[in-house]
Amino acid sequence: MRGERELRVISGRAKGRRLNSPKGTNTRPTTDRVKESVFSIINFYIRDSKVLDLFAGTGALGIEAISRGAEYGVFVDNDKNSIEVIKENLENLGFQRESSVLYCDVDAAISNLSSKGEVFHIIFMDPPYLKGFIEPSLEKIYDSNILSDDGIVLIEHDLKDILSENIAGFYKYKEKKYGNTLISIYKKEE
Repeated sequence: MRGERELRVISGRAKGRRLNSPKGTNTRPTTDRVKESVFSIINFYIRDSKVLDLFAGTGALGIEAISRGAEYGVFVDNDKNSIEVIKENLENLGFQRESSVLYCDVDAAISNLSSKGEVFHIIFMDPPYLKGFIEPSLEKIYDSNILSDDGIVLIEHDLKDILSENIAGFYKYKEKKYGNTLISIYKKEE
């Protein structure tokens, strides 16, 4: 294991398998408790879905989705160490065929995926806390039309990072609190 944190896949075909994490404090992996709760909420969205893991860090959220039956996952991060760890994790689990990894910032990735006509059912966002990335990223996602009409954007963020009920063309569908972490799920307005 490269990093200090003990991470694992919770369910599905890679259940119990360990994940590497980058050394240092640049990433803040989703805890198993939060991940388990999140996936119980969104479980019916996962089977045969395409997922996008933005600010992917270790890739834990997208990897969990693939393990539970997502068809394909795209992982995006602009940190070289995180990209290396994501690739290692995907290789160690045998998920390379069901995934691709983009080493770039979120705006560039969204533009690139949109230009290719990519559409996702689930978009995970776990940006650095309290840095102002969430609303601009949601606006870019909405404008680029990379989320399916019935898809969801799941955002992990700090309790102090208060998000509006409506952002761009999205509305807050659900919100759950886990200690100092909030999970906000957004859907497209009808």
